[in-house]
Amino acid sequence: MKPITVLVSVDSNSVLLGARHFKNHLVGLVKKYNLDGIVEVLETGSFGRYDEGALFLLLPDNIFYKINSEADVERFVEEQLLKGRRVEDLIVEELEGSETIEARTITKEERIVLKRAGEINPKNIDEYIAFDGYQGLAKALQMSPEDVIKEVKESGLRGRGGAGFPAGLKWEFTYKVDAKEKYVICNADEGEPGTFKDRLIMEGDPHSVIEGMAITAYAVGANKGYIYIRGEYFESVNNLRIAISQAYDYGLLGENILGTNFSFDLSVRLGAGAYVCGEETALIESIEGHAGRPRLKPPYPPVKGLYQKPTVVNNVETFANVPWIVLNGAEWFRSIGTESSPGTKVYSLCGNLVRRGITEVPMGTTVAELIYKHGGGIANGRNLKMVQTGGAAGTFIKPDEINTPLDFNSFRDYGVALGSGVILAVDDTHCAVDVALNLMEFFAHESCGKCSPCREGTKLIVNILKEISKGRGTKEMIGQLYDIAETMQNSAFCGLGQSVPVPLRSLLDRFRDEIEAHIGAESCPVGVCKFEKKKKKRK
Repeated sequence: MKPITVLVSVDSNSVLLGARHFKNHLVGLVKKYNLDGIVEVLETGSFGRYDEGALFLLLPDNIFYKINSEADVERFVEEQLLKGRRVEDLIVEELEGSETIEARTITKEERIVLKRAGEINPKNIDEYIAFDGYQGLAKALQMSPEDVIKEVKESGLRGRGGAGFPAGLKWEFTYKVDAKEKYVICNADEGEPGTFKDRLIMEGDPHSVIEGMAITAYAVGANKGYIYIRGEYFESVNNLRIAISQAYDYGLLGENILGTNFSFDLSVRLGAGAYVCGEETALIESIEGHAGRPRLKPPYPPVKGLYQKPTVVNNVETFANVPWIVLNGAEWFRSIGTESSPGTKVYSLCGNLVRRGITEVPMGTTVAELIYKHGGGIANGRNLKMVQTGGAAGTFIKPDEINTPLDFNSFRDYGVALGSGVILAVDDTHCAVDVALNLMEFFAHESCGKCSPCREGTKLIVNILKEISKGRGTKEMIGQLYDIAETMQNSAFCGLGQSVPVPLRSLLDRFRDEIEAHIGAESCPVGVCKFEKKKKKRK
């Protein structure tokens, strides 16, 4: 019998679906049937997709099996492993895209950041090294810091957290500041609703983030770094701590890395789940032990950041790109994506999709391709009603706008946000008012309260939407929503308050008819909002 490998994804979502339990049961059955030496069972990161069950990947056949019970594991072993027969009802078939999209326009997944995810054991540094791991760092240490920064600048890499600021330019600012102490911080807070791509990068390939941070530190002259991560990301935290420990053991962190004069220490700091700490200065305040509230800018972190020292703050996905850019060169990176937005983007596919998960595709891929090719279309045969792109602070678009290509210029050119890479598909069973209310309640809850435009503005928006959702609204209230949105955009202290108007306005602009239909109505036009019956006045 030819050697067989079974990869079991043990990302946090798969573990909740029973992946580790099923993996242990599989190992037990392999021993029971004396398949040791013939069948190897290995843990790996996310495969990038969820199919309502834990996934086994059979190699070299490259077949995905969906496992929901111990009985499924037993059938997989008895039929597939012992008899070589496929268990058809457990196989996850590849789904075709929508018939409305021509096959020739489909852009296939092209992985840079996720190249190792689902291929290696994230807790094994040897597997990372065998897959070109730390080769980028080794090459960088043979270059001058100026040349490393130049390579990253020429690559066109821009921050993947949402802002899209050129990474190399940010590094250059910090490099040019004359200071004995400098810091590098990885923003792994990922509090944007619907976003889970950074979690799966850290769960599937934590060393890529560490290597990217080490290269950055060498380039800017920093000797200390922090990964600021959501405290709820248990598996990510665990994997990162193991990876950091392994990197120290191999001399890839600490003193005189790879025999050079470069030294860099790295540790993990846990966040308490505040959305506003995704803003870099609020994150810095939190690391310093203060309340997570944004600072007045300027000065900006590259000049005065953590402990008032020059600090580079980049996102998980941004750092994970860096080793590949240094190893393969700027020209290689620029050959992918668009001229203004080189490289790939990792998207979180969620909502009413057949196939939810993450996918990595070149910049410039359209919303339609992401929904119908990579997401398998709308679940349960429903119709697409709207798509939110970019996360909670992103834009809502209608079905006739989904052929929009996504890159850093898409908001300027088409009014469609790239943001953190969320693609939230909403089917026709949902109500625009209910969607708006749910979203604005989130912002009201997460406002840090530092400035009145955000603190009071979000509350006012929620109260108005509640009235509209109960059939007690007026047309004047819709005008008030626009006024509050404009005030917040012009006067809120930080990006959280300034971004609230983006999704609100896009819903008001594109679904105004449905929102106005609630005014004076006896029931929700879609049957979602809970109307309160109006009490008759006593004579």
